[in-house]
Amino acid sequence: MRFLIQRVNHASVTVDDKEVGKIGKGLLVFVGVFEEDTEEAADKLIRKLLGLRIFADENGKTNLSLTDVNGELLIVSQFTLCADCKKGNRPSFTKAGNPEKANALYEYVLSACREKIAVTESGIFGADMRVDLSNDGPFTILFDSREM
Repeated sequence: MRFLIQRVNHASVTVDDKEVGKIGKGLLVFVGVFEEDTEEAADKLIRKLLGLRIFADENGKTNLSLTDVNGELLIVSQFTLCADCKKGNRPSFTKAGNPEKANALYEYVLSACREKIAVTESGIFGADMRVDLSNDGPFTILFDSREM
């Protein structure tokens, strides 16, 4: 499982010209699910995500977590995070989780995050989405459960 995490001033996701999720200061998290991923892998990444200290404290040091700054979450499914680009110039997505499994794990991530973060918004799994954001920093981090 991969989480691509961006610290944002604000972010939103739109489907069919309708805004379906919007946050202020917080984290935009793109979630990619591989076929071999499990709830245990998701739990590990969720714990790491919610404890990640990438917000500035009073001295300007990245020392505060999402909960410390009362931040918000926008979680968007993105199977392209599972791309394999080793051969040729066209990405392969054969290692991405099948849609049923990937959606179940995506919903699991959403549910777990909503238990901890009051404002947790989402995109729509499998939809053609437009994501707008103001990256704060920019600050972007990649979590990969296979490397943690």
